[in-house]
Amino acid sequence: MTTCSASPYATDQGGGSCSNDKLSPVTPSTGRTFRLGPWADVKGLMMLDNLLQPPDPYIVVLVIFGFLIALVAWLPLALRRLPLSLPIICIGIGMGIFSLPWVTFAPLPLDHPDFTERFAEFVVIIALMGAGLKIDRILGLRAWRVTWRLIFITLPLGIAMIALLGGTLLGLPWIIALLLGAVLAPTDPVLASDVQVGPPISGEEDEVRFALTSEAGVNDGAAFPFVHLTIALAASAATGEAWAWEWLTYNVFWEIGAGVAGGYLVGRLFGWLTFHVPAKTRLEKTGDGLIALSATFVSYGLTEAIHSYGFLSVFVTALTFRQAHRSHGFHKQMHDLTEQVERLAMMVFLLLFGGALVNGLFGPLRPQDIIGAIVILLVIRPVTGLIGLAGFPAPWHEKATIAFFGIRGIGSFYYLAYGLNHMQAESAGPRLWAIVGLVVLLSILMHGLSVTPIMRWLDRMQGRDPDADDAVPPPGLQGPGVREGAERAASNGSRSSGRQEGQNALTS
Repeated sequence: MTTCSASPYATDQGGGSCSNDKLSPVTPSTGRTFRLGPWADVKGLMMLDNLLQPPDPYIVVLVIFGFLIALVAWLPLALRRLPLSLPIICIGIGMGIFSLPWVTFAPLPLDHPDFTERFAEFVVIIALMGAGLKIDRILGLRAWRVTWRLIFITLPLGIAMIALLGGTLLGLPWIIALLLGAVLAPTDPVLASDVQVGPPISGEEDEVRFALTSEAGVNDGAAFPFVHLTIALAASAATGEAWAWEWLTYNVFWEIGAGVAGGYLVGRLFGWLTFHVPAKTRLEKTGDGLIALSATFVSYGLTEAIHSYGFLSVFVTALTFRQAHRSHGFHKQMHDLTEQVERLAMMVFLLLFGGALVNGLFGPLRPQDIIGAIVILLVIRPVTGLIGLAGFPAPWHEKATIAFFGIRGIGSFYYLAYGLNHMQAESAGPRLWAIVGLVVLLSILMHGLSVTPIMRWLDRMQGRDPDADDAVPPPGLQGPGVREGAERAASNGSRSSGRQEGQNALTS
């Protein structure tokens, strides 16, 4: 037991003493020993104990999230000429984080089905708004004929061939095989951003980039009837009720028609509020890109409320919104904000995907599933893409590029989560998630490693120099810091529209 004198600050010269030498630090300047009282001993130990306590997990998450945001903002600039993509880096970071021994949370989609569905839904609708805003081409039957070929020929063929593969090679029940086809046939508007057109009025819209952007925007809604078809077939198999008439009239005609009409009306409304109401009150005067998020949520929410396809509605809203004043620079501000939100949401989703990979997502895979995933990416998509583009007036290398870049991603996760959440297929769930996860991972790796060299080669084939000082880098999740050319184009478009408005005012 330590016994100290009454004086709390005792020295070896008197004024009290303490028998515990451990409490007698020696000052290096004088060599005198100061003995501390018991109250100082307790406080010192308490402070040391507090400093050694592990930080609050919430604070750790904030710090990690801050570093990741900075990394996501910087990486596109660093990867500009490298055969890597941002999604690959995000998945790798997620695998590293969730491999740490003190991280016990396992983000497996089957354990959190509702969260997986809603989070994937959020990421996709933000991406659809951004994709629609940056398409410069006016919507039309002839101008968009490459899109219609990919939607009405390539997509159904892809669903049928994947379903056939699932029912034969993979040995899945035919209804589950059809669900797999509906899930994996559509291309992804989120992870396909690196092969899409550039920002609004930037001039980065060749036929290949336009085809891949418009296809990803439209087929996310066009594939939904096939997901509902599997749900209807599963319900009919369980109850014996007829399904064909309701599916055709409700899931096809009503949900597609109401989705397109609702998206058009919302786009017209926001276009009028933003560009055509009296000058002092129109929304473009705010300079706030949040208007695009408002249009996204209003369009999706209203059309889902009347039981129609919200994905299709959001994309139509974005196209109609853009039509309201095609050359205005405010479109770029809206696009930039949606892209930033999309990048953050995509980053978090892919971190969780990486965590699922290291927590056993691929456990139910069978050898034939790996073969099937490779066939889907390297055989079915290229073949169906080339069939859809047969007779289309474009050089062979452009057709081959469009057919190759059938990127699968977060949209496939949404469709699978939605399908499994609305049908009785618990036994097939783990294997389906493993197959879809494998296809998405292989697509991210294969397309992510090849997108930069292939798109740079394509630019050279089309007479553009991707290494020129004023060249806009390959579009996609690039961030505003590497799009000088796009910013100049948007600024010129804004000044031009301002001059035109001034002339119109003088004339009137």
